[in-house]
Amino acid sequence: MIKRIYQSNKRSLALSLIFGLAGWLYWYFIGCGSGTCAITSSPVNSTLYGCTMGFIIGIQNNQK
Repeated sequence: MIKRIYQSNKRSLALSLIFGLAGWLYWYFIGCGSGTCAITSSPVNSTLYGCTMGFIIGIQNNQK
């Protein structure tokens, strides 16, 4: 069962990892120095946001 779920969502998981890395890199190189930005003030927030966006884009591409 888990193998079937993995096979059907392989693209979504790969995009989630890539976008998560992109979110972390955005925080590292650009980020928000003052701490007032909700997403980019923390590496955890920007990474999770990237992972979520990557997964959503991957799911949309799987449905087409």
